[in-house]
Amino acid sequence: MSIITAVVIFFLAYLIIISEKIHRTKIALLGACLLIFFKVFKFEKAIHYIDFNTIFLLIGMMTLVNIIKETGLFEYLSIKLVKFVKGEPLKIMIALSLLTAISSAFLDNVTTVLLISPITILITQTLNKNPTPFLIAQIFTSNIGGTATLIGDPPNIVIGGATQLSFIDFLIYLGPISLISLIVIIFILAFIYRKDWGYYKDTEMILNEMDEKKAIKDKVLLIKSVIILLLTILAFFLHSLLNVEAGIIALTGGVLLSIIGKIDINNVLEKVEWPIIFFFIGLFILVGGLEEVGILGKIAKFTTSATNNVIILTLIILVISAIFSSIIDNIPFVVAMIPILKEISHSLYPSLSGLSLLHSSMPLWWALAIGACFGGNGTLIGASANLVVSGLSEKTREPINFWNYIKVGFPIMIITIIISIIYLYIRFFI
Repeated sequence: MSIITAVVIFFLAYLIIISEKIHRTKIALLGACLLIFFKVFKFEKAIHYIDFNTIFLLIGMMTLVNIIKETGLFEYLSIKLVKFVKGEPLKIMIALSLLTAISSAFLDNVTTVLLISPITILITQTLNKNPTPFLIAQIFTSNIGGTATLIGDPPNIVIGGATQLSFIDFLIYLGPISLISLIVIIFILAFIYRKDWGYYKDTEMILNEMDEKKAIKDKVLLIKSVIILLLTILAFFLHSLLNVEAGIIALTGGVLLSIIGKIDINNVLEKVEWPIIFFFIGLFILVGGLEEVGILGKIAKFTTSATNNVIILTLIILVISAIFSSIIDNIPFVVAMIPILKEISHSLYPSLSGLSLLHSSMPLWWALAIGACFGGNGTLIGASANLVVSGLSEKTREPINFWNYIKVGFPIMIITIIISIIYLYIRFFI
């Protein structure tokens, strides 16, 4: 009876989350409570399934980024970049795309687009240019940049928390494919929107009126923020040597900056995106219900009974992850896939455990990460950053909608997945 209860609650919750008829956090928490109410497991066991490393990592990075946002750093960097490329539209697109990709790798892609996209709209409208090509470029590059590191995209945060793969592991294995894909995407966009790169005659006068110095709101806080952020990133790099969880490092950085920056604790807590945090908590418990009753183990055994060839399994996971992540939110998909991949890994390598098992099954984990992050570029609903930028574009003359996005996004997603297949094969199987 527990099996039927867990499956019904999970799939009903999942369908309602996908439909977006009710806020996903409400449904995830309700589903989690129902699993406990109908005694699929006790409260103490349900708490065991929550990945607190992921939760602390999200809270810590949200705190850091929200404080940095108050300094005006991103406005300063954007104006500086536009002046550096002398207002040439194609160069602006490339410069802002690179800024977005780099920022998404070391902060968070949703926060990055929230900071950079409004500035992009202001700059392009000031230069009498259509913002759409620039904003679409930022969607792609935020998801691609976020793929490169442990903290750049929520799916990576979840995978890192579940596997103990370090910040350096993500950078070494996913950094190269992210860089290759970033270059390819910029070239494709430069060609697709080639008619939009014309030079506006009054650009020089407009650039002279822009003053990046006015963007900085608090110079002292800016200095403190940059120091703490760099120390936090350094600690991520030294994660294995320090033997401290990434979540604790991020939370330490966020709390430390709030103390050194003399930020009121109420302001700090108010700006943490608690609906996202509780969505993760509910989701972990929902998936834990399936794991508790053994469903995920059966799925893994069925998959490995079809084939135990790790190359084929890696390809299947990459493609399925990309397709599903392009049509539904990639976060719940990845949370559901993690215990399945753990079971598949044990089935493939029954004699291995710990680091040996992780090392042998690495292609599967990187396939999941790449598929989930790159797949988010496929449609407008594939990733949270896409929806944020689309919402910001609604006040422009050509808002981004589902159809004008998918005709560019889906082909680019397919191209990057093909590149990823080649990359994974060369990296792990030759």
